[in-house]
Amino acid sequence: MTWKQRRTNTILACIAAGMFALILILSGARYRDSRDAVQNPRASAGQPVFSGKNGEAPACTALQFQNSVAALSFSLDENGKWVWDDDPEFPLDDAALLEMIEILGGLHFQQTLDATESMESYGFTDSNASLAVTDGQGVKRTLLFGKTTTDGKSRYLQMNGDETTVYIVDGGIYQMIQTPIYDMCRLPELPDLSADKLLEIVIQGPEPEAETSESGEPEAVPEPPAVTLEARQSDGGTLWFQGNDNVTNNAQLSAILEDLNAMSFARCLDYRPSDEAAEICGFDRPEAVLKAVYGTKGSEQTVTLTVGAAMDSDRCVRLNDSETIYLLSGEFLDPMLTVAKNGLGV
Repeated sequence: MTWKQRRTNTILACIAAGMFALILILSGARYRDSRDAVQNPRASAGQPVFSGKNGEAPACTALQFQNSVAALSFSLDENGKWVWDDDPEFPLDDAALLEMIEILGGLHFQQTLDATESMESYGFTDSNASLAVTDGQGVKRTLLFGKTTTDGKSRYLQMNGDETTVYIVDGGIYQMIQTPIYDMCRLPELPDLSADKLLEIVIQGPEPEAETSESGEPEAVPEPPAVTLEARQSDGGTLWFQGNDNVTNNAQLSAILEDLNAMSFARCLDYRPSDEAAEICGFDRPEAVLKAVYGTKGSEQTVTLTVGAAMDSDRCVRLNDSETIYLLSGEFLDPMLTVAKNGLGV
C-alpha cells in the first residue's frame, strides 16, 4: 500500500469516527430531552402539559386520581373499554373520563415558576388531590394539585414529584377529579311503559306490622295489601279495570300512567349496599312494590320497582331483582304511594 493510499484510509477513518461521535452526541441529547420531559419537566407559558409525537396529546390508557373522599383507578381493558379497576363489572359511564381526557389534551401551563417558597406555601404538603396519567407507551405522568391562585380559577401544580419547579394551570381539571364514582354509574333505562303498552299494574302496599300473640310469640305477618289494575282492549281503546270496576277515568290511575311513561332514574346511590345500608334506605320494610306487565299477550314482560325511604325530594328504589339502590324523583312516585297506602278511590 502506498503512502497516498494510507493517507486516504486515515482521512476516511477520521471522518467515520467523527460522524459516529456526532450520532452519539445527538442520541444522548434526545434521550436527555425525553427523560427530562417526564422526570423533570420545564415548560414555558402556553406549552401543553401533555405533549407527545408531533405535539399531540399522547393516547391515554390509564387514569388514577385521588380526591378528598376516595382514590379511583381506571384503565382500558382488552376490548378498549374503560373499566373501574376496583370492580370491572361496575356499569361505568365513561363520559366523565372522556371529558377529563379531552381537557387534559388541551391543558396548558399558564405560568412556570422556580419553587422559591416551601411546598407548604403552595398547598402541596397537605394536598389530597392528584392525578396520574399513563399513555400508550407506558409513560406515567403524575400531577399534584396545590391551592388556588389569587384569582380562584387556577391552581398550583407539581409534576412527577419535582419540587424545584411549580406550574400554574386552569383549575377545571381539579374540579373533574372530584367526581364521585357513583356519578359515573350508567343508569338503567326503563322500558316503554306508555299506556298503550301496559297490560297490568299491581301496586303492593307496605308490609303490615307484625302482631304479638297472647303468649308473646310474634304472629305471622299478613300479606301486604295490593291493588291490581287490568287493561282491556275495546273498540274505543284501552279500558282499565279493578276487578269488575271500570276505573279508566280515575284521576289517580291517570296520574300513575303518566308518571310511568315519564319516570327515569336520577342517580345511583349505592351499587352494592350492605344490609345496614339497605335497611337505612328503607328496604327492610318497603313503602311500596310496583309490578308493571307490558308488551303483548303471549310475550309479556314484567318490570318491578321496589320503593324505599325518602331522601329529600327523591326516593330510594330498586329495579327488578337488583340490589343496587337508585334515586328516583318523588314526584313520579307520589300517586302510586298514595294508592299503595289507601287503595284506589273508585
